[in-house]
Amino acid sequence: MNNSYKGKLLISTPDASGDIFSRSVVLLLEHDLHGAFGLILNKKNKLMSEKLDEIFGFEVEVYDGGPVERDRIFFIIKGKPVTESFSQINEEFYVTEDIQKVVAAIVDGDLEISQMKVFAGYSGWGGMQLETEIKNKYWTVVDVYNLDYTFPNDKGLWRDIMQNLGGDFLIFANSPDDVTMN
Repeated sequence: MNNSYKGKLLISTPDASGDIFSRSVVLLLEHDLHGAFGLILNKKNKLMSEKLDEIFGFEVEVYDGGPVERDRIFFIIKGKPVTESFSQINEEFYVTEDIQKVVAAIVDGDLEISQMKVFAGYSGWGGMQLETEIKNKYWTVVDVYNLDYTFPNDKGLWRDIMQNLGGDFLIFANSPDDVTMN
């Protein structure tokens, strides 16, 4: 495999409609010969948000990271690491599953809720599965452009990126959620 998409965004095309990946923006955190791992940045999970509000004792928006292992919690955090157990995304952001250290950092005032984004589950692909989906035009791969991963993005993120890509992507950006209704 010559080309890793690690650190890039996957933007779903209308061909990926009808499931959790419909109008999704996925940040790829890992990608190699064995497969890929990422988190959906723009799908809020209201039910899981309510559950974590009860557990944490403060309001937290939770996003669907993907359809795999939805009981696993991931955090993308902006700034200085609050745990030794993390993977660097870039100079400004990292990802961790260390719930205890994250909650402790919030309680201690070392981390603000606005500096993090919480995800339930993840998006995963087996070896060469993602490459096949890209070849079949279910995804468009985009280099990350000045995106704050902790910003509370929802449906607007997908549309904004499609509009910025221009050309035929403008048609996608302005199409209805159900393209068969167009």
